[in-house]
Amino acid sequence: QVQLLESGGGLVQPGGSLRLSCAASGRIFSTDGMGWYRQAPGKQRELVAVITSGGSTNYADSVKGRFTISRDNAKNALYLQMNSLKPEDTAVYYCKLRWFWGQGTQVTVSS
Repeated sequence: QVQLLESGGGLVQPGGSLRLSCAASGRIFSTDGMGWYRQAPGKQRELVAVITSGGSTNYADSVKGRFTISRDNAKNALYLQMNSLKPEDTAVYYCKLRWFWGQGTQVTVSS
C-alpha cells in the first residue's frame, strides 16, 4: 500500500553535488520515519541517513558533514542532498519507509 519513487541519480564528478528525491504515496503514518540506504557493487546494503517525522536525523559516519537528509511532510517527499561527493559514494541509493523500499537510483561519482 506504500509506493516509493526515487529520482535524481546520475553521473557526477568528484567534489560535485546531487540531490536525490523520493516521492511516497499510499498509507503514510504521522509517526513514520524514512531513510536512505545504498549498496555498492559487491558490498552489503548500508544505512546512509534516517529522519523521523519530527525531523530528527542520524547519519553514517562516512557521510556526516557532506550529506543532508530532509523531508517535506506535506508532500510526503524525502530528499538527500549530497555534497562533496567521492568515488566511494558510488552506489545504488534506496529510499525506505517502514519495510517498503524504492526501486533505487544509481549514483556514480567518477572523473
